[in-house]
Amino acid sequence: MGISQQSVPTASRRRLRAVVRGAVQGVGFRPFVFRLATEMDLPGWVINSAQGVFIEVEGDEAALRNFLKRLESEKPAVSFIQSLESSFLDPVGFEVFEIRESSGGEKTALILPDLATCPDCLREINDPANRRYRYPFTNCTNCGPRFTIIESLPYDRPRTTMKRFAMCGECDREYHDPRDRRFHAQPNACPNCGPHLELWDASGQSLATRGEALLAAVEAVRAGKIAAIKGLGGFHLVVDARNESAVHELRRRKRREEKPFALMYPTLDAVLQDCECSDIELRLLRSPESPIVLLRRKRDSSRVGDGIAPGNPYLGVMLPYTPLHHLIMQELQFPVVATSGNLSEEPICTDEHDALERLREIADVFLVHDRPIVRHVDDSVVREMAGRELVLRRARGFAPLPVQVQSSMPTVIGVGPHQKNTIATSVGQQVFVSQHIGDLETAQSLHAFEAVNDAFRELYELKPAAVACDMHPDYISTSYAAHSREPVISVQHHYAHVLSCMAENQLNPPVVGITWDGSGFGTDGTIWGGEFLRVAANGFERVAHFRTFRLPGGEKSVKEPRRTALGLLYEIYGDAAFELDIPPVHAFEKAELRVLRSMLRQNVNTPVTSSAGRLFDAVAAIAGIRQICGFEGQAAMESEFAIIGDHCDASYPFELRGCSPFVIDWEPMLQAILTRRQSAPAIAQSFHNTLARIALAVAERVGEPKVVLSGGCFQNRYLTEAVIHHLQQAGFRAYWHQRIPPNDGGIALGQVVAAGIELDRRSKMGR
Repeated sequence: MGISQQSVPTASRRRLRAVVRGAVQGVGFRPFVFRLATEMDLPGWVINSAQGVFIEVEGDEAALRNFLKRLESEKPAVSFIQSLESSFLDPVGFEVFEIRESSGGEKTALILPDLATCPDCLREINDPANRRYRYPFTNCTNCGPRFTIIESLPYDRPRTTMKRFAMCGECDREYHDPRDRRFHAQPNACPNCGPHLELWDASGQSLATRGEALLAAVEAVRAGKIAAIKGLGGFHLVVDARNESAVHELRRRKRREEKPFALMYPTLDAVLQDCECSDIELRLLRSPESPIVLLRRKRDSSRVGDGIAPGNPYLGVMLPYTPLHHLIMQELQFPVVATSGNLSEEPICTDEHDALERLREIADVFLVHDRPIVRHVDDSVVREMAGRELVLRRARGFAPLPVQVQSSMPTVIGVGPHQKNTIATSVGQQVFVSQHIGDLETAQSLHAFEAVNDAFRELYELKPAAVACDMHPDYISTSYAAHSREPVISVQHHYAHVLSCMAENQLNPPVVGITWDGSGFGTDGTIWGGEFLRVAANGFERVAHFRTFRLPGGEKSVKEPRRTALGLLYEIYGDAAFELDIPPVHAFEKAELRVLRSMLRQNVNTPVTSSAGRLFDAVAAIAGIRQICGFEGQAAMESEFAIIGDHCDASYPFELRGCSPFVIDWEPMLQAILTRRQSAPAIAQSFHNTLARIALAVAERVGEPKVVLSGGCFQNRYLTEAVIHHLQQAGFRAYWHQRIPPNDGGIALGQVVAAGIELDRRSKMGR
């Protein structure tokens, strides 16, 4: 399809060549270019390639410069231009403007994440006169599945799971009309030619199809049953959030005793009935990414029971983001639990037959469809932090968009850590970060991890120069790297944390990185976690850390803050720690205390740690907040939630001892906590404030103006904002995460950057 060019004087005629890279495939970018060129009467062509969108147009140079300007300012809302290279060449005599077929080549183009239903499609599914009325798979170039259906690049229908659905005549007309918003919308379909719903019972017997299946699933939820619903990147388990017995039964069947459930609300107005919402949080809820947003629950809210998020003042809330979810929630008109379709510690189910096998003991009914999901993608989780968004789990809506680094890198795959695993790979100046994979604890998790690695290699046809992994010898991801064909580069866990935050903020060294988390294998063989690292161009130096202490029972201490508290107190008082009149001592039987005392005396299964995360646990236990955890990080979360009222400056004493590295001695703080006998909220707030003062004191001692915050402890809003405030007030430049999680979900990015630095060093040495 093309347009004729009016006569332009040959002397002034030029050819503009533009290469656009970024999120420009699958978002209607080519039809936008076609319409712009048509309006401006400029002949030429546009094409998708595996490297981006290529454009050539001819005309008067002033018109071509205006074309470039409008290309950036009027681009589709869901696209973004990462780079736009242009050059002016001699004309070749184009007569029409046309959209050419996609080409291949080296795979560097961005794959757009799956996007929430746009307003136009939502209007269509609610319009009785529209042919897509109540069709749950409606989409266009502005919305719908991308990453979950793509099999290979470039992004064209034959390379997606939609290739099995032959378009009807009307859909085919839309698909090939550059003036239609469904031009080259790869998942384009309608009730006559696209995917359809079916409702199964727990044995796989079909109960209903199409619209009747949706309505029957809705009635099951109304009746208090658990529905497994196949969505965009996998299954949700859905129950009525108002029904305490249904929520309790879901917890029992899913083996998830206390960890919060995510909620889906029918409308934003319904959310505002139950939750407080800032402007940033409102924007996130309504964004094309449509993540789960952590919102503070209103004190007078009663529709949602405490069983959704026990002891937690926040609710994880999302709005419907597919036509299927919109239709379900329009029928229900009340909030539902919409949690990942899996057993605890397993990856989310994506295939209906696998779901039937794995979820038959959990779900009463299964609402499935016949559009295959190529890769599992969970819902992303976001919270507001220091006046901007912070991604805590990076998946749907965000993955696999890359982080742009400052110089081109050799191709490296970072296989990530053991917990909250993601992987990453560098292609030129882009580091593509995968969706959240999860903890590598089960056979299903390992299979998902291997599948994501294989998919990244295939999508981008990678030939890595190296594979980067964690230093911990027992991590499954480390073992995977060791069995790869490429050279392996081990990267210290906390160094990777700092580099990930530096990469996201496009920082050059030197910086001092504050990395506080639960654990990471240190270069000295101990468990690090309360670290200050000075990062230079060629590596890092450990400049300070928390005083070490022992963890009686090793991994058991992670789940039992009471153990960690005794290990901490044993460093001060020895055997007398077991006679203290404090909650963690009272939480054990006398026989258990004798065993723990013996372990600590003899250094049996009592690994040494400097972990800030374990320090959080110990203080939570001593304050009586939490003795045994139902899920990872629960004690630290509840310490944050225990803080009530406005910020105050109360804190505890501490000491900095020695040099290179400094040791932060927490003993004065522990002594003060024990002697002052304050309430749990007062202890929690003073403890947080003390950590912020520690961060500033070490930063002042080290003297680097740029301070980077990373690690799981910086998911804590009170702590992070207090540290930022103290640093900025003292004249330091503080940097923290935004689109890459501060927890271990960001480690793979840091591993890739570290490996790039190491390969560059080796190259300069001639190795």
